Amino acid sequence: MSAPAIEIDNLVVKFGRFTAVNGLSLTVNEGELFGFLGPNGAGKTTTIKVLIGSLRPSEGNIRVAGFQIPAEFERVKQQFGYVPDTENHVEEFTGRENLELFARLYDLPLSTVDESLARLELSEAADVVVSAYSKGMRRKLLIAREIMHRPKILYFDEPTANLDAHSTELVRELLRELASEGTTIFLTTHNMEEVEQICDRVAILCRGELVECDTPTNFVTRHAVRIVKAQFEQEGEVVRESLDLDLDDQRERLAEIIRTEMCVRVHSQEFDFQDVFLKITGQAYT
Repeated sequence: MSAPAIEIDNLVVKFGRFTAVNGLSLTVNEGELFGFLGPNGAGKTTTIKVLIGSLRPSEGNIRVAGFQIPAEFERVKQQFGYVPDTENHVEEFTGRENLELFARLYDLPLSTVDESLARLELSEAADVVVSAYSKGMRRKLLIAREIMHRPKILYFDEPTANLDAHSTELVRELLRELASEGTTIFLTTHNMEEVEQICDRVAILCRGELVECDTPTNFVTRHAVRIVKAQFEQEGEVVRESLDLDLDDQRERLAEIIRTEMCVRVHSQEFDFQDVFLKITGQAYT
């Protein structure tokens, strides 16, 4: 098991009488692709603000890359990159000039600018002013900026927002590569397909509290419903029935259909991570 990159122990964040995060405890390991999910207002953004040092916790013990947050923030701030859901480029600068500005701030060789542009397929647009960029190009430029200094931890808020299918796959593959190189990826997204495809583990937050944390596969396995749909002919008509295999009488009914009716088709009900998310967060709100 890798060493922890992020350790959150009993994090509490309050705004007056309102508790945005209530006793959150999580450990994220080095090189892990970790999904941090929840409905709007669940406390995800508040948690990330604590991790990146822009918000002080009300209570709790937080360590990032081995350093205490917020006490040792100056020692950790160059260890991470943060890709928010909104861009903050200098519109009058070209893509290259935007990255060169940040390269100088991080005291990086300018060669890292070209490397990052190429990695996000922005080389041809490098000398175009950002004001002429599409939303997808702006998103990729933001990602290119945050990977230049090769951070140990990358926080992503909706990593593939505003991207077309090709760029979406490009960024997902980049995230996999970075994780394989040892970078810890901590991401929030509303794209449940993305969660299933790239995340090693997922934590689901609801009303400021951790509901569950597991691998996407284990989530689906534990929460899947054992429903089959049978289609058969009866007295000249096509009949369809949904049957729950966890119930004795419905298992017997399925056996009866197969044995005595002219069965046309039997198939299981598909169940994916989006179903899991809706089921878990729906339960949490009731």
